[in-house]
Amino acid sequence: MKVLTSKFTTKYNTAPFSQIKNEDYFPAIQEGIALAKGEIDAIVTNPEAPTFENTIEAMDYSGAILDRASSIFFNLNSAETNDEMQKIAQEISPLLSEFGNDITLNADLFARIKTVYEQKDRLNLNPEQTTLLDKKYKSFSRNGANLPEEKKNQLREIDKELSKLSLQFGENVLAETNAFEMHLTDYNHLAGLPEGAIEAARSLAKAQGKEGWIFTLDFPSYIPFVTYADNRELRKKMAIAAGKKAFQGNEFDNKEITLKIARLRHERANLLGYKTHSHFVLEERMAQSPEKVKSFLNDLLAKAKPAAQREFDELAAFAKKLDGIEQLEKWDGAYYSEKLKQELFNLDDEKLKPYFQLEKVLEGAFTIAGKLFGLTFTEIFDIDKYHEEVMTYEVKDEFGELVAVFYADFFPRKGKRNGAWMTSFKSQYIKDGVNERPHISNVCNFTKPTETKPSLLTFNEVTTLFHEFGHGLHGMLANTTYPSLSGTSVYWDFVELPSQVMENWCYEPEALALFATHYQTGEIIPQEYVEKIKESASFQEGMATLRQISFGLLDMAFHSNNPTDITDIKAFEKTVFEDTTLYPDVAENCMSVAFSHIFQGGYSSGYYSYKWAEVLDADAFAYFQEKGIFDKEVAKKFKDNILSKGGTELPMELYKRFRGQEPSPDALLKRAGLL
Repeated sequence: MKVLTSKFTTKYNTAPFSQIKNEDYFPAIQEGIALAKGEIDAIVTNPEAPTFENTIEAMDYSGAILDRASSIFFNLNSAETNDEMQKIAQEISPLLSEFGNDITLNADLFARIKTVYEQKDRLNLNPEQTTLLDKKYKSFSRNGANLPEEKKNQLREIDKELSKLSLQFGENVLAETNAFEMHLTDYNHLAGLPEGAIEAARSLAKAQGKEGWIFTLDFPSYIPFVTYADNRELRKKMAIAAGKKAFQGNEFDNKEITLKIARLRHERANLLGYKTHSHFVLEERMAQSPEKVKSFLNDLLAKAKPAAQREFDELAAFAKKLDGIEQLEKWDGAYYSEKLKQELFNLDDEKLKPYFQLEKVLEGAFTIAGKLFGLTFTEIFDIDKYHEEVMTYEVKDEFGELVAVFYADFFPRKGKRNGAWMTSFKSQYIKDGVNERPHISNVCNFTKPTETKPSLLTFNEVTTLFHEFGHGLHGMLANTTYPSLSGTSVYWDFVELPSQVMENWCYEPEALALFATHYQTGEIIPQEYVEKIKESASFQEGMATLRQISFGLLDMAFHSNNPTDITDIKAFEKTVFEDTTLYPDVAENCMSVAFSHIFQGGYSSGYYSYKWAEVLDADAFAYFQEKGIFDKEVAKKFKDNILSKGGTELPMELYKRFRGQEPSPDALLKRAGLL
């Protein structure tokens, strides 16, 4: 039964997860590639002269079956993987990268695209069509279509190798995360830990048939431990274990892989006529050049560093006064920050968590999306899930029309990578007069419910939920003609705007009143807590900004220079971090080898975009605040110009249409208390 390559007969054409077996993936991808090749051949051999419709448009609609099958596979490989799937991924990835190259290096196809591209001023295209034509032409010229044959072959080899290496990188990080656990049997070692963290650790031990408590490097286990455990030695043990993932000289070591990836990216950029990988990447970003990114980061660094140093000195003095700590170390940071925060604001996560029951926070996000964009979310039970914990929703507009299908997957498990992300199982596009609606998923790793308590979120997890939901809305409200320009298919340094802007509602009393109610008493979160959440929002913002800048600079150091001279990753990293370092270095630790965002995900030369988008989001939210945070008119402008437009036009043009002006960094500096 060819489940993945037949037309789905399910409700809303959703993925029939329960019918898919691991052995279906490889043949489905092979068949998907064959079908897509057939569609491309039909374009190339079309006897009619190349037109926008028979070449550019036809290409964008091609490969739908392959896209669907591969997105299901890779989404599950992140959220519900196993050894067999990881093996299949190693086989599928080179096939897909080979297929991608077969297309971009197809000289006859490029000739047709070039013909259309050279007539573009006479074709009367609308903005979306113009963007599609530009993107298609560039996707070829930027990927070697103008190269001589032997260089095209070189490019193919590099791409194949890169796709394998980045998979291996991620698998090593996951293996190292899963390999470590701290098994405690002495109750005294749990001093300081919140009851919820202790209970979760007990459940974990029980599940393994062990006495005592087990803590792991999964965030819901790791973060509470390093934040609250009084035992400094155990905090140190956890922090060092987290920091030395894939840096232990064992079979999961990523030192060589990291260098190989950086070198191959550089070689690839040179082959295509670019000075470095960053020059290649940033040509298609709002920032446009490595110089601009570095000056953006260094400018922020100059503004944030004095504040960060002040905050660090204050923290060190506090730790010394409290516990006689002579030298503040990395494993002390979260612990004393939490204590200082409590002293300054009398507010800790344990006080807040009872007001943030997962189901209610999610309901709150839905209500806010309803007030702003007229959406309703109804849980449905008649569509397939890939895991029993996944929740599924029907999303409709104010006229009762289907907008999207939404999947929510919130708890950690063995087959799921750490972190939080949004993805899609099916893109939105319009074809033959039918507006195909998207299937969007949010995947997170929040604290599981226990025998006695529902899932209660830290405030940080609340903002994470809203952040991913913002990406989700970008996908759900997509309304473009072409699949490749739909939803989050935008410039990378623009993609974080919808997600980051949504976090702002978590700080507004009017919004909190909708969902922050005590899970036992139903009492709305007290006003004083809300004020403290707002006050404490910029607590240690200088240090947090410095940390983000350091990651952005590390990314640029690997990718905007020639990396062939790097021999010792650890030494290289130390040099890069010199201007942003506050804590003493930990010899056993190295960040680069587990920096999945840039070596496994798509953030290479793009990590700066979190900060870049923060400038946009602070400026955008200032507009909402001026008019009212639920102002229908501003919300409509945001929906019409940002959320529904995808990548159909240049981001700055869309932003100016929404805001009436270019963004000013002052809103961010003001919000962060750095002005």
